[in-house]
Amino acid sequence: MKHKRTQVRPARDVSEQYSLGACMGAETVTAALSRTNAPAPSLMEAVVERGNMRLAYQRVVENEGAPGVDGLRVDELQDWLIRNWPTVRAALLAGSYLPQPVRAVEIAKPSGGTRLLGIPTAVDRLIQQAILQVLQPIFEPHFSESSYGFRPRRSAQQAVQAARAFVAQGKRWVVDVDLEKFFDRVNHDILMSRVARRITDERVLKLIRRYLEAGLMREGLSEMRTQGTPQGGPLSPLLSNLVLDDLDRELERRGHSFCRYADDCNVYVASRSAAKHAMEAITQFLEEELKLRVNRDKSAWARPWGRKFLGYSFTWHRQTRVRIAAESIQRLRAKVRECLRAGRGRSLQATINELTPLLRGWMSYFRLTQVRGVLEELDGWVRRKLRCLIWRQWKRTFTRARALQKRGISEVAAWTSATNGRGAWWNAGAAHMHAAFAKSYFDRLGLVSLVDSHQRWRVFS
Repeated sequence: MKHKRTQVRPARDVSEQYSLGACMGAETVTAALSRTNAPAPSLMEAVVERGNMRLAYQRVVENEGAPGVDGLRVDELQDWLIRNWPTVRAALLAGSYLPQPVRAVEIAKPSGGTRLLGIPTAVDRLIQQAILQVLQPIFEPHFSESSYGFRPRRSAQQAVQAARAFVAQGKRWVVDVDLEKFFDRVNHDILMSRVARRITDERVLKLIRRYLEAGLMREGLSEMRTQGTPQGGPLSPLLSNLVLDDLDRELERRGHSFCRYADDCNVYVASRSAAKHAMEAITQFLEEELKLRVNRDKSAWARPWGRKFLGYSFTWHRQTRVRIAAESIQRLRAKVRECLRAGRGRSLQATINELTPLLRGWMSYFRLTQVRGVLEELDGWVRRKLRCLIWRQWKRTFTRARALQKRGISEVAAWTSATNGRGAWWNAGAAHMHAAFAKSYFDRLGLVSLVDSHQRWRVFS
């Protein structure tokens, strides 16, 4: 990979890269976007059309996001557009617009390792969003019904429900295909050939290619890219679906039942031999036709209850039920522990307030689970961790005895408990702390109960 030194300029100087440039004074963004608003005879005109750009601007602002290499924040985008939009619009229509490099950011993956994100500038996010809004209606009707990721009115929960239906039909073997660094290894030529199947406007094709090849900025070095579409830009999800749509069509041609969510694809078959054969055929197709790499260490053909799919798994019973995968439960426990470690020096209410969005969001995602016991166990575990936090905050024997008495524990029992010499975790699970801090106490403080939340989801679903 080639490297070249690139100096990152501040946001106020970004417009210097466009030679057309006229400033617009104090005009509003709406007026700026509507300047020279001609009919849209081709795709690029549809991209820069006033209504499309206004919607793109609204969505970029709603999504917020970190600045790119130019340092321009989303809340500064309005003023920047007022001054520079006519210049950018003219460059887009002329086919001469050059995207800036994306800022490389690595984040930890839940399963270990890191995931590379490429953060475009706020202006490039706006343009990508505008392109997406025009391209999505063109490609969306032609995608497979078994594709669920990054598509309107489709969700991970729908993919899990479809997978459960396949298992319930007797397809009790799964081929779980894991693509190694998929977003980093997308072949640009293959991807552009898929885009060109339905797009003929050369300006749009060139612009998408330029976004794919835009440099990746790390510590002042811009790395030239010859493959990959780093996650972080609005266009990346659609482009990934375009690449993997060929996989969907191949699986349909072979008559397979499958669910795909982005690069996470599970194929359901009825026998061990069929699973083995499907794994070999799918691997060959991905590596030879799409030039992608299958991670053989993480890919496998197995029973569905021995694998996870989008954080879920299934039971082995004849009447298949959806359950939460063990790895998902472990990740929740780790996040709760991290939150509670930070809460040792603050009030219980503040700690619960921080836990609330975590627990509510987790239960919202895993609302499909049909195994209630694990939710009851997690609820009890969270309350015990909070009781443990309370016990540690009391610190001294006298404080513990007096506090227990205030919570309704008799004087003898309170002093016996305060002087028992046991650790915080043991006491958090003991009868005196359960009596002093029952579930109703945490309910009043607003602690989310996973069991209660799940019950409400079932009532209203």
